[in-house]
Amino acid sequence: MSTLIPCIIAGGAGTRLWPVSREAMPKPFMRMPDGQSLLQKTFLRACALKDVARVLTVTNREVFFRTQDEYRQLKQPGIALDFILEPCGRNTAPAIAAAALHCAREYGEDAHLLVLPADHLITDQAAFEEAVERARALAEQGWLTTFGLVPTQPETGFGYIEKGQALDAHGYRVERFVEKPNAEIAQRYVEGGQHLWNAGMFCMRADAILRELQQHAPQVLDAVGECLGLSQSKQGSNSLQLELDATSFAQVADISIDYAVMERSTQVAVLPSQLGWSDIGCWRAVRSLAQGDAQGNQCNGETVLHDVSNCYIDSPRRLVGAIGLDNLIIIDTPDALLIADASRSQEVKLIAQQLKRQDHDAYRLHRTVTRPWGTYTVLEEGPRFKIKRIMVRPQACLSLQMHHHRSEHWIVVSGMACVTNGEEEFLLDTNESTFIKPGREHRLSNPGVIDLVMIEVQSGEYLGEDDIVRFTDIYGRAPAAAIG
Repeated sequence: MSTLIPCIIAGGAGTRLWPVSREAMPKPFMRMPDGQSLLQKTFLRACALKDVARVLTVTNREVFFRTQDEYRQLKQPGIALDFILEPCGRNTAPAIAAAALHCAREYGEDAHLLVLPADHLITDQAAFEEAVERARALAEQGWLTTFGLVPTQPETGFGYIEKGQALDAHGYRVERFVEKPNAEIAQRYVEGGQHLWNAGMFCMRADAILRELQQHAPQVLDAVGECLGLSQSKQGSNSLQLELDATSFAQVADISIDYAVMERSTQVAVLPSQLGWSDIGCWRAVRSLAQGDAQGNQCNGETVLHDVSNCYIDSPRRLVGAIGLDNLIIIDTPDALLIADASRSQEVKLIAQQLKRQDHDAYRLHRTVTRPWGTYTVLEEGPRFKIKRIMVRPQACLSLQMHHHRSEHWIVVSGMACVTNGEEEFLLDTNESTFIKPGREHRLSNPGVIDLVMIEVQSGEYLGEDDIVRFTDIYGRAPAAAIG
């Protein structure tokens, strides 16, 4: 059979899971109770498939280094990694078009593309592997095969797929795709047995999806093809990195693969599946993963409760005391607190949307921000000052840079720092410090074998993360990018 290329689509902000999921650290990076992120679980699920030697990931350029870190932690040395890096999100049709064009060019037009959202949970690996094999048989016949989840309850938050004519012992032609129904219609769907949840997972030959894109969404395919022709690629020993051209990709239509192709094509098949699946789309879905106490409460972190029932409390860093509560969701993070009626968890996205309209940092960033070289955490800030904890991984290096409006005082807490400060280059040991004047070129690197931890005190009239002029950077980031 043809080469199988799992394609992990890692997009979307997961706004219904705010304040844990944010634009710069979206839902795929959320940790599950076992410590693994949804992205890691998706990657391991793909790697475990029969004969898989390469995994393709389509993700945003800003989270590329964090994605690499997530994969590196799982130690899958036999798996080659391809990355398609989007400069901005343009929905699933452009992402899948880019993946199909890439796979057809690199691995043959008959390659099987297995499209997997990065933020879904599947608990039955054996059933998943069996479903993939059945889907590949349909894909080999030219069908765009989608995995339809057998509904376990009336669900108004999912789209549905109506089964049509049987194609073989397991698959059906898709009669139609159905938008999210109301509760009454969802109940009828469950009772009727002809409708399945639309999980957004697909298996198809590269040439088949390209043919259907050409027929139903030629502007998308042509624009993505033009973008790929202008894009730069880097080849490593066991990896390939394709960075999409920002200017041309921004002109591609923002459209989902369902609207662009699946709802229009006559070549779509559905495979009814029972995979132990959840899209972890809201806090109600997250709480269903945890065991409740005698009062129906699920708590992560230290709590003191009195007359509290049916509540989900996630506060790993701070004690929560509660009295006389019922059916609430409480999510505590270092810089934001969510309190919501559990029956209205789908509406959390309204808060995230409002924060985005206000251009509030809490929509985009956490207090701790991941960078290619490590992390920084904002400890405290006020008028004309900001204090950060900076962690630089061994052998990692920040860019050579300069700030117009702020000075920086660096104090090494642990490890060894190599500092460029103007014309000087020197080492700083634990408990030693240096001062960086505004307008002076500087760089920080970690020449050691353990993490470098330091405290940075910023002072000045403007302390925004965009006050940076970057001269050189080993990670190839654009000069206008954020700090470090």
